[in-house]
Amino acid sequence: MPRVLIAGCGYVGAATADLFHVSGWNVEGWTSSLESAAALSSKPYAIRAVDLTNAEAVAQGASEFEAVIHCASTKGGGAAAYRSIYLQGARNLVAALPKAVLLFTSSTSVYAQSDAQWVTEESPALPERETARVLRETEEFVLMHGGTVARLAGIYGPGRSALLRKFLAGEAVIDPVDRFLNQVHRDDIAAAIMLLTTRAGEGSLGDGSRIYNVSDGHPMLQRDCYRWLATHLSRPLPPKTIAPTERKRGRSNKRVSSKKLQALGWEPLYPTFETAMLKSILPTLSMCGA
Repeated sequence: MPRVLIAGCGYVGAATADLFHVSGWNVEGWTSSLESAAALSSKPYAIRAVDLTNAEAVAQGASEFEAVIHCASTKGGGAAAYRSIYLQGARNLVAALPKAVLLFTSSTSVYAQSDAQWVTEESPALPERETARVLRETEEFVLMHGGTVARLAGIYGPGRSALLRKFLAGEAVIDPVDRFLNQVHRDDIAAAIMLLTTRAGEGSLGDGSRIYNVSDGHPMLQRDCYRWLATHLSRPLPPKTIAPTERKRGRSNKRVSSKKLQALGWEPLYPTFETAMLKSILPTLSMCGA
């Protein structure tokens, strides 16, 4: 069986590892701490605590892997954490596993467009925030070493939705200038990662740019998202704020296209926010009594 290393077995990484496992791959997952590894001890594949920022630890932990998925998270850290975990982590993985197929999960936050235009992988990626600039630097390093970059839109899924959490907590507000939200379900990300990794291993991604947007392709205006939640949860619409709210992905306002990825055969199970909420997320709230 081909072997794959999931370097960063968190919310997205664990789902990706599960998918590779059920598809017949020999999987090993790395976490940032012994506590995180212990929490995944019931998984049917190996889980180890390895510090990606430590070159010696990565070299000692590395073995024969056909593919490496670098999907570690900074857990909200700043530019220094981004540089350490993403860029240095990528350097350490390449040094320890130079022959493995490498995929790095980046972010659509590298697109700073603010006029609601559609962006593709050919659009300028000139981020304003330092954290996103570190992502671009990491992308270039990965591409220079023959790897693939998956730019993820806003991640949500079972147990995780910033929009829903704020809405239920009464913390949601609607920005004075409505903007588009680009999102993608965790399970669809896992499917995209596996498809891109498999294609890269087969050498069938072609000779063009190995950057792929991973978004459901159906961006929604923020107000429409909250209006839908208000209707289906029988709650009032959040208030409109006077000043724009601070956001992790900056003040950009764009619509992210995933047509390039879909052309490879990727078909999201949750093509819209509404579909995912009805099929994957709201039912779990009902079971929890929320």
